[in-house]
Amino acid sequence: MQSAFFPDVNAATARVLAAEGCDVLIPREQGCCGALSVHNGRAAEAERFARRLVDVLGEADYVVVNAAGCGSAMKEYGELIGAASFAAKVRDLSELLVELGPVAPRHPLPVSVAYHDACHLAHAQGIRAQPRALLRDIPELTVREIADPEICCGSAGVWNILNPAPARELGERKARAVLATGARLLVTANPGCLMQVAAAARRLDRPLAVAHTAQVLDASLRGLSVEELAVTMR
Repeated sequence: MQSAFFPDVNAATARVLAAEGCDVLIPREQGCCGALSVHNGRAAEAERFARRLVDVLGEADYVVVNAAGCGSAMKEYGELIGAASFAAKVRDLSELLVELGPVAPRHPLPVSVAYHDACHLAHAQGIRAQPRALLRDIPELTVREIADPEICCGSAGVWNILNPAPARELGERKARAVLATGARLLVTANPGCLMQVAAAARRLDRPLAVAHTAQVLDASLRGLSVEELAVTMR
């Protein structure tokens, strides 16, 4: 989903990692991680995807993920296919960047952002502080907290497809909470959340600018303006 709907997020992720001193390898043959198959209860299909991914990426020092649902599934490869050593190398982008510490200078980015905790990142992986820390380290950027951050936006893997009515209600509740912060930009770390909340805001006739954490970091590292960041989000 990330590569299909948000290719700029993948490009920004690679640039950020490279700027922070990492050698970035993106094998063309890696394919899907199997998370959507897991969400659908298609265990055999998920196992096939997982084994292929382990074969392709298994030699890397770290396997860095920029989609919370994928990271959550890959960290459970030990239970899914017995690949515990591989699962131990999986890191969310924000998780690894905090572990490594900053290298490249951050340039000012004068914008207020509301950070949304994707459920597969906050609840499944326990990653809440790291994305906020990375955002707050950007000069002149202000992070505004969203009310009831632990409540799902309604995307939840494929739940919004299987349960559209309650998912719609949750999406609009989350969109209202984001809009109430007065932030110029919603930032989160999962493509499903980005699409869900943006769609809900449009239904409320209050379009909302959304970006992945990687895009905001990339803009700061490259010294882009807020207007130039907005162009990368289209």
